[in-house]
Amino acid sequence: MWKTIFQRWIEPEVRRRVQMALAETDNTLLVRAQVWGETERFAPDREQVLEQALQAWRVHPLARRIVELTTQYVIGGGLAVVSPQAEAQAFLQRWWEHPLNRLPMRTPEWCDELSRAGELFLLLSTDAGGMTYVRAIPAMQIRAIRTAENDLQQELAYLQVDGAGEERWWQAYNPLDDRPDEQGRFAPAMLHYAVNRPVGAVRGESDLAPLLRWLNRYAGWLEDRARLNRYRNTFLFTVRSRYASEAERLARQQALAANPPVPGSILVTDEGEEWSVIQPHLESHEAGEDGLALKKMIAAGAGIPLHFLAEPESATRTTAEAAGGPAYRRLEQRQKFFCWLVEDVARACLRRWAWMRGQPQEFGVSVRGADLSARDNASLAAAMAQVSGALIPLYERGLIGESELLRLVYRFAGETAPALITHSSDTKGG
Repeated sequence: MWKTIFQRWIEPEVRRRVQMALAETDNTLLVRAQVWGETERFAPDREQVLEQALQAWRVHPLARRIVELTTQYVIGGGLAVVSPQAEAQAFLQRWWEHPLNRLPMRTPEWCDELSRAGELFLLLSTDAGGMTYVRAIPAMQIRAIRTAENDLQQELAYLQVDGAGEERWWQAYNPLDDRPDEQGRFAPAMLHYAVNRPVGAVRGESDLAPLLRWLNRYAGWLEDRARLNRYRNTFLFTVRSRYASEAERLARQQALAANPPVPGSILVTDEGEEWSVIQPHLESHEAGEDGLALKKMIAAGAGIPLHFLAEPESATRTTAEAAGGPAYRRLEQRQKFFCWLVEDVARACLRRWAWMRGQPQEFGVSVRGADLSARDNASLAAAMAQVSGALIPLYERGLIGESELLRLVYRFAGETAPALITHSSDTKGG
């Protein structure tokens, strides 16, 4: 027993400390990149968070809406995968719309999984014709990730445990080593993408992870309010009278129970019988403020304004538009990451296709997403028109160069100036 504990826990720690005490060389440059246990969640905790996030997405309307909002803005009207090479573009079109891929329908599912689990595992399998098929593996089934001994960023393999308990290791995709075997076939390979990942960690964090506690509290508060309103409208009739015996009182009660008064009906009694109503007095004047406070915490954790969650903070439109600015920035960052993700997958599939053709080469690939807000486009267009009218006379008089003119125009258009602008002449005649 003690030998097993020593081999499993103590010996690796001794080896790590010895390595850290040695002088660094080219082979041990990243030995200090191993920081397991400091920023990575423990496996049971991570699996519990993934299960809770999935359950919240299934049953909690706010959790489902937060994930949907991210996907609706990131994907928008769809993604466009393009390549400047005609043959590569033709393959990408077939790959994108292949019946076994159907990526226009699958990419929203990928974005949901990325937000819900914080990471996305994509398995690539290639047939003899060079067509690669992409399948998303649930993050809950990936139990372990094997990395290089001296660098966490170099992932080597992934352990998948399915619902039946069957284990299988998948090789990590490496563009430098991805080659067909002697039979001309590619081995399946897996790609891993993560968001909300702390420095020094391998696994990502769910967008819903910091919200789970507050989503549960909001659900409990809302359920209590529903019960409170139900009981508040519940009442009982009491009938007071003088009865000669207990049998007479019981007979009168049975008669009223057999024919209870209907709401809105007229009840006529004599002066010897008095009717009254028992109704609970359940008051909660600050309940609205309590619910708003919980919803604000959820909205702050999700990075979206309250009016995205059907809770108008103010009656003014200006306040609502100003509150949407930070949310659009966050969604823009997620859209850039997801476009890069799809671009990386498309480039891997293109490499395999080129190898199967016997002409391995790199192709240019880019992925474009839809604009986040049409109102931003109108504002940017107006700003660009105004600044162009002011800058062009300066350029014609030689007060600013061509590169400065284009830089300012691109800046007010909300775009990044292409690299060629930086190499252009700073003078009008250059």
